[in-house]
Amino acid sequence: MIIEIGDTLVSMDIITERFCCDLAKCKGRCCVEGDAGAPVTLDEMVQIEDNLDAVWGDLSASAQSVIDAQGVAYTDVEGELVTSIVNGKDCVFTCYQNLDTPDGMVENCCLCAYERAYRSGKIKWCKPISCALYPIRVKTLRNGMTALAYNRWDVCRDAVEKGRQLDMPLYRFLREPLINRFGEQWYQELCSVAEEIEKQGIQ
Repeated sequence: MIIEIGDTLVSMDIITERFCCDLAKCKGRCCVEGDAGAPVTLDEMVQIEDNLDAVWGDLSASAQSVIDAQGVAYTDVEGELVTSIVNGKDCVFTCYQNLDTPDGMVENCCLCAYERAYRSGKIKWCKPISCALYPIRVKTLRNGMTALAYNRWDVCRDAVEKGRQLDMPLYRFLREPLINRFGEQWYQELCSVAEEIEKQGIQ
């Protein structure tokens, strides 16, 4: 089932499925698994390049070599602009550190170098919206509408389990990035639709 909010088509499972990232278990594997980088816009490429000096020292030597050779992004087989990757999988902007979480200390956790720099106050831009919204994927359709789909991935099985334990709907977990991308009014309309669906017991 598809829900239409303004000029956006929202997959029903974004409302009905439960999800909550569990860094204590996954350690940020979504940044180092897969066969392509994260989708980026041209405006985001400008931000990536403008803030590259601030994160350069946090990147691996292999990542630096890839960026020197091909830049911060490339066009994948589907014709989409994505961040460059190392060894066919790792995003070039990954870095590692021990992370203190509510569930305890996570050793050697994979983080985004840009997000870490943003949270420490070094830069004013955080990371591509596609990363912030994951596991929701955004596509622009030929008719000009935008489609939101839930990208199911085995890497996120711990997030699904934790989301079910906490009864955390995916759209609630991603409240902040959804508002950043689509606006407060759009999100409130999504919440209203979701509450009606939940009242009806639709799964």
